[in-house]
Amino acid sequence: MTLKMSSADMVAAARARIREIETPDLMAMLKDPDVVVVDLRDIRERQRSGYIPGSFHAPRGMIEFWVDPDSPYFKEIFGQDKTFVFHCASGWRSAITTATLQDMGFDAAHLREGFSTWEKHGGPVEYPEKKD
Repeated sequence: MTLKMSSADMVAAARARIREIETPDLMAMLKDPDVVVVDLRDIRERQRSGYIPGSFHAPRGMIEFWVDPDSPYFKEIFGQDKTFVFHCASGWRSAITTATLQDMGFDAAHLREGFSTWEKHGGPVEYPEKKD
């Protein structure tokens, strides 16, 4: 099978037209109450690797529905006048997501390197409480 566009091509095309934020810059933005960090990773990734403190978890498969005020799945957080920065593990899913949301008219940016380098840059990480 020959694809018309590879996933790598999709990521590159998305990155060419969206706002990318470097890890140290997002770290500096964490205390800003007008910034919402949105974690697109699967819940198991968050449990295993931890998450950025204060981040909002929005599974990748639902994000278009959660940001659409006309959708029955709309989440009020996305109706706020805030700066939204999406991230995943490596920046691929978040690049495509941000481009898609931009096409919908939703203004957002993404963490260029994703969560994969967050700790290396000294970013704080929280872990969910273990349930017995």
